[in-house]
Amino acid sequence: MPLQYTYLNAYFMESCTVFENKTLTITGGTGSFGNAVLRRFLETEVKEIRIFSRDEKKQEDMRKLYNNPKLKFYIGDVRDVNSLVDVMRGVDYVFHAAALKQVPSCEFYPMQAVQTNVIGTENVLNCAIDANVKKVIVLSTDKAVYPINAMGVSKAMMEKVAVAKTRNLGKNDTMICCTRYGNVMASRGSVIPLFIDQVRAGKEITITDPAMTRFMMTLDQAVELVLFAFEHGSSGDIFVQKAPAVTIELLAKTLINLLGRPNHKIKIIGTRHGEKLYEALLTREEMVSAEEMGDYYRIPADTRDLNYSKFFDEGEAIITQAHEYHSHNTKQLAQNELKNVLLGLREIQDDLKEFNRGNANA
Repeated sequence: MPLQYTYLNAYFMESCTVFENKTLTITGGTGSFGNAVLRRFLETEVKEIRIFSRDEKKQEDMRKLYNNPKLKFYIGDVRDVNSLVDVMRGVDYVFHAAALKQVPSCEFYPMQAVQTNVIGTENVLNCAIDANVKKVIVLSTDKAVYPINAMGVSKAMMEKVAVAKTRNLGKNDTMICCTRYGNVMASRGSVIPLFIDQVRAGKEITITDPAMTRFMMTLDQAVELVLFAFEHGSSGDIFVQKAPAVTIELLAKTLINLLGRPNHKIKIIGTRHGEKLYEALLTREEMVSAEEMGDYYRIPADTRDLNYSKFFDEGEAIITQAHEYHSHNTKQLAQNELKNVLLGLREIQDDLKEFNRGNANA
């Protein structure tokens, strides 16, 4: 199995040592990413993990599920600076995952995306800096690259805010860097749970364009990307994990085969507003300066100040020859490879058990 699918025990144990007796805050911590972090860290020597979010019901569910004294809950919103002050006090590290992520919602309410993804991020960073937090990792998305929808635009601006904030920080101040990743398989609101629900309900699976490709990444890999950035990043860096991709048609067909419904109907509905044929993780311009680090790319901080006339007066021929890194030109998974990846997901295993129980009771 390829390296990006292996569980890196030695690397993870080294990361655990760094977090020993430290306090970590996760904004938007009740989401899929927050739960993945908890599964990895709660049984380590981390001192405390603070979950910051708006949803008291999800916090209560997590409190009952994990039942761990290291886990602390804070109700608040990244839009509200006052609610961030308490959760940052005495914190060593922050993983900033709070965001509005649904493309249609952001398209209809773009200023809500701005309030949470852009202004909310600045609030998080300002409060972290004021509280002398050592490191902040900001989670971004492939939709921030050449964005065509409001969610992607707001995430692109979020990255700009994070990078710009680092220009006024000293060497010993808060380290801020970003991670950018593609589709996280089986995460809340993603297409895999939708397809499974459609099959379970006896409805046609709806796909927009059979040739549409998306990067495939597990929740554990999303955590590993954040940890890699945490270990190797400097202020202003953006980190990307090299990831394989699949067509939406192959994903749908593989899922219906796993569910034992190979003849289940698939309906093509056409590309939705704000949707791309493929997603990019690195722009052509970024590829020029990107540093390869094994399974990852590092985009170093743009350290220009306002006196950058050479960028107007002198061209860079190398950019003309560069290519973006996107889900059409990365490694494409074969069906057996995709099947193995899906079967390795905790969420898919749970869904398959529930689906089989439902069939047995029918």
